[in-house]
Amino acid sequence: MTLHRTTTPQPRTVGYMQPLVWLGMAWRDICTAKFTSLCHGVALTCAGAAIVAYAWDKFWLLVGALSGFLVIAPILATSLYALSRAIERNEPARWSVIVQTWAHWQHQRVHGHMTHYWRMVRFGMLLAAAATTWVLTSASLITLWAPSPVQTPMDFVHYVVLAPQGWLFEVWLALGAVLAAPLFASSVITMPMLLDQRTDVRTAVLTSWAVVLANPGVMAWWAALILGFTLLGLASGLLGLVFVVPMLGHASWHAYRDLVPSASLKHLETQAAPNPTNTG
Repeated sequence: MTLHRTTTPQPRTVGYMQPLVWLGMAWRDICTAKFTSLCHGVALTCAGAAIVAYAWDKFWLLVGALSGFLVIAPILATSLYALSRAIERNEPARWSVIVQTWAHWQHQRVHGHMTHYWRMVRFGMLLAAAATTWVLTSASLITLWAPSPVQTPMDFVHYVVLAPQGWLFEVWLALGAVLAAPLFASSVITMPMLLDQRTDVRTAVLTSWAVVLANPGVMAWWAALILGFTLLGLASGLLGLVFVVPMLGHASWHAYRDLVPSASLKHLETQAAPNPTNTG
């Protein structure tokens, strides 16, 4: 089976209230899937607590790990997309959906369909590389420019955020925004599309960019909501992430469904259909 290069689907334009609709649909999915959905938030909350406990006095690592979570979140939410898709199809949203999603992914590798397998791996590696770049950049900036060593969160507040002189905090925020904007544009609907369609990483990323360019204000609002809810989850001692993680994961699936018309996806499936004469 070969994966053919395809044209980018034409995105749909939506109104400013639509992100709130996605969040509402996400809560419907959480109520349907119940603990199967919430367990993702529980697992990531426990992982976050372990990171905070280990890196509390290593602030550069703590900031990098928590911000890196935002970068690789589209990969971590793959099972949530699968649950939302099952609910959409009126199928039971059970653990079997998650098992089948990852088992099918591995089945593609074992049985030789490496193009489908590696597209998801490649995208994950790209996000991991981006997260690593930000960790190193952030650590270097704070280490080189901070007036005193920054080891704990309180040191960061005293010597960076509340520093009476210098623009380190503003530069740090601006640099983070410069790096985050293209990452968001490249990943906002990419992983749901890779899960849902037989397409390559290039097409999925270009479609994600097309969605953002067609809805710049709405997607900026959506990014602000994602950041705001994530910060609330972190500020609650990570406990809020139990609900924030599944909510944003399910909402991202509905954003993908809303922003990429089904007619375009059907056309994409037709183009990516296997050649009858070449099924190997």
